[in-house]
Formats: sequence, structure tokens, C-alpha cells
Amino acid sequence: MPSWQSRAVTAALKSLMKHGAEEGQVERTRAVIRRVEPLLVLRRGVRVLAADGAPVAAEWVLPAGTAPRRTLLYLHGGAYLFCSPRTHRGITAFLARAIPARVLVPDYRLAPEHPFPAALDDALACVRWLAGSGMAAGELVVAGDSAGGGLALAAQLALRDAGEALPGRAALLSPWVDLAATGDSIRTNSDSDAWVSGDVVAPGATLYLGQTAANHPLASPLYADLKGLPPLLLHVSDSEVLLDDSTRLAERARAAGVSVTLRVWPGLPHVWQGFVPFIPEAASSLREIARFLAQAGGD
Repeated sequence: MPSWQSRAVTAALKSLMKHGAEEGQVERTRAVIRRVEPLLVLRRGVRVLAADGAPVAAEWVLPAGTAPRRTLLYLHGGAYLFCSPRTHRGITAFLARAIPARVLVPDYRLAPEHPFPAALDDALACVRWLAGSGMAAGELVVAGDSAGGGLALAAQLALRDAGEALPGRAALLSPWVDLAATGDSIRTNSDSDAWVSGDVVAPGATLYLGQTAANHPLASPLYADLKGLPPLLLHVSDSEVLLDDSTRLAERARAAGVSVTLRVWPGLPHVWQGFVPFIPEAASSLREIARFLAQAGGD
């Protein structure tokens, strides 16, 4: 049973966000997100610095007064169209403190101005920049939510195919891994999803895809060969349209020999972790994610 706080946030999101998503108005939705953004910024116990020298614009979120044990590349969600490192500081600040880790959050290029593979190119540039800094094996981990979760998975696939070292672990929060929108939950959870109606998922994906096929494995990693990936942790809600993205990804990754932990939470909004100041389930989920990522490298 979801908390009363979660139910209240779900109702507010349906009022603020769902109509705009149905209309498909990118600028209108960006404006709404800018209004909500101050509620999501959490900086207690961390320092936020510009990532000087990074290959793309990015910020560091650093735990205050604690030596980091990991380096986390966090890729924010937002359908490849919306959001920024700032909108996701609730998540990144929590993880920076809880792991503890220094968290690099790229402000990767967004569609429709910059379609596929711009976001992937930016994510890969950041992974390679971090890997080239001389960190110990297993120190680098990766996480992302929604589109950022799909992007985190796609980056690992591209690294694997290039014969490069992979991050030690990956945590994916309600990842968007099927831009063709073929999961049953796109239809069955359309009314219960707090953010978006199922019938706008596939049309919205075209703004990122451009001329790329929806089943391209680096745009929709559900269709990729998943063998050789590091351990994965997936958290998703049973009421969101992307539920089947996670359940099918877990099934296919396991079939490819990947270690996968799937946790399905009841009745929560998509990427509820972003509401960590308000929803108790957000802190519970992020603590589990932090423990998982902290175990990379076996210590």
C-alpha cells in the first residue's frame, strides 16, 4: 500500500503534468518542470560544483565531510526532452551521501534540438573521461532514471562492443528501454500512471529518435544482445506505463547470463525517488540503490 504522501504526489502530478504530456507540447512541459524544480533541489550534506574539464557541461555532487568510496555517473531522465542535473539533485545528493560517492551528472544534449545519438555520445564521453582519470577497478558505477536509465544501459552496451572496460554495477530507476512502446503496461497502466498517458510514449520517442528506428539497440536497449553486462538493479512501480520495460529487461538480461535484481514497488509514481523530501518510499528505494552500488568491486 503506497503512503498517503505518495498518493498526494500522484494526484498533484496528474493535475500538473499529464495534460501537458498528452498535448505533446515540449516547451509547455519544460515550463511546468521549471516551476516544480525548486521543490526537487536537495543540497543538504553535499557540495555542488561545476565539473571543470569534463567533455560536456556537467556538475559534481560531492558528500560533505565524507571521503567518497565510489564514483557514480548519474544520467538524469526526462524523455530525452526535459530536465537537467538540477532537477535531479534530490536523487544525486542522497546517493552521494549514502554510498558515499562523488557523483558526476552530465547536462547532456536534449532532443528535439539534438536527436539520437547526441545524448549517447555525451554519456560515453563522460564515462571515458572518468575511466581515464586513473580510478581503481570497480570504483566507477552508473545509474539513471527513465530515459537516463535507458541511456545508462546503452552506454554500457556501446562500451562493451568497443572492447572497453565497463562500470562495476548499474542501477536503473524505471528505465525507458523500449522506444517502440510494445509493452502491455503502456496500455494497461495508462490511467494509473501519474506522469503520462501510454498513447504518447511512441510518438514522443520520435522526437529523440529522428530518423533512427525505434528498435535500434542503442536507442532501445531492450532489443540489444545483453550478454557481458555488469550486475543490474532495477526499481520500478507497478502502476506506471514503463513497468514492462523493466520486467522484460530483467527477463532478457537474466537469459543472457547477467545478474539482475528487480524490485517492483506498489502504486508509486514514475521515478518517485525524485520526491525524496516528500515520499518515504523514495528514501527507502535510494538506500537500497546506494547499498547495491557501494558493493561494486566486492568491498
